[in-house]
Amino acid sequence: MDFERLDLEEYGFKGFVTVSELNLGRLKEIPDIGGVYVVLREKSTPVKFLKESIGGYFKNENPTVSIKTLQKNWVQDAGVIYIGLASGKSKYSTLRARITTYLRFSRGKKAGHRGGKMIWQIDNSDDLLMAWKPLKNENPDYIETELISQFRSKYGERPFANLTK
Repeated sequence: MDFERLDLEEYGFKGFVTVSELNLGRLKEIPDIGGVYVVLREKSTPVKFLKESIGGYFKNENPTVSIKTLQKNWVQDAGVIYIGLASGKSKYSTLRARITTYLRFSRGKKAGHRGGKMIWQIDNSDDLLMAWKPLKNENPDYIETELISQFRSKYGERPFANLTK
């Protein structure tokens, strides 16, 4: 897999909606079950990083990291910049709930979602795309781990904003 939109669509990902569109009311399109989701950047222009994160604080921790750290973690030529999971084990861990929390964090609100926090230091992060793959009979943790492993095989490192696995 090349981790570009067409590959992801073939793999079963849906949505491909901008962060801005989701924040303006399209969250109801996201299924209320477990699964995996990705954040993509489809621009071919060089990435620009913000000095300060627009993300919210969680447990009083500032989400801002240094520009040097952002540059070190950036994976050149990769469309996918974050892979996340929603276990679906409770109403707080469905795809819709996890992405809603993630986007709440992106608007500077307190939210229990630090995974992928470096996304919110990308200039024009509202233009990033989010896509999701609902999983009824598969383990989201296993699928997320497998996708990150495939990404590592292709690019030699994990996606930009994935800090573990």
